[in-house]
Amino acid sequence: MLFSQQKVTMIDPARALRGRDHSVLKEPTFHEVFGIPVTSVPKGSEVIYLGLGCFWGAEKLYWNTPGVTNTASGYAGGFTPNPTYEEVCSARTGHAEVVKVVYDPSKTDVEQLLKVFFENHDPTTGMRQGNDIGTQYRSVIYTTTPAQLEAATKTRDAFQIEFTRAGYRAITTEIAPIEEFYYAEDYHQQYLDRNPFGYCPVHATGVTCNP
Repeated sequence: MLFSQQKVTMIDPARALRGRDHSVLKEPTFHEVFGIPVTSVPKGSEVIYLGLGCFWGAEKLYWNTPGVTNTASGYAGGFTPNPTYEEVCSARTGHAEVVKVVYDPSKTDVEQLLKVFFENHDPTTGMRQGNDIGTQYRSVIYTTTPAQLEAATKTRDAFQIEFTRAGYRAITTEIAPIEEFYYAEDYHQQYLDRNPFGYCPVHATGVTCNP
């Protein structure tokens, strides 16, 4: 992706694309790994939204994480309702690429999911991950409960110590309660299961922590 200042500057809400009133995901869409609707939240599960660069690799990372019961690729943190992928890539929606992570709190906890998050991308690079440059690739954590919000802040602070020790800059991860999540198009869902030779690596730094 060619670098441009527009790609790394958040759009003003008044200038964001208008979007549409219907989802770009065609239903019903069943999860290629879990075999349930990608929109499903199994009983007793909790949800958190995590953005760590390209959502193809991030979604695969989490569907392989023990205790996760469903995942979906989508967009959050911006201003355009029901955006298309092309619109998000234009940097005119304000959205980040995120994964909706549904998990069973009796089998894992949010701290473990956040550990996976911080260990599998570089949260210090602002509007980029690796060669992917743009506002949609920024590091984000969008929570659904006060406990998640507290855990995200504490985990970030613990990892900041380790990133600083390893010579990295300040963590730029955006942490906030979720406002709205929009599902991505069907062809993005579980992309690396359907296309096992597809290219979308996570960008682990080797920095680890047990907060």
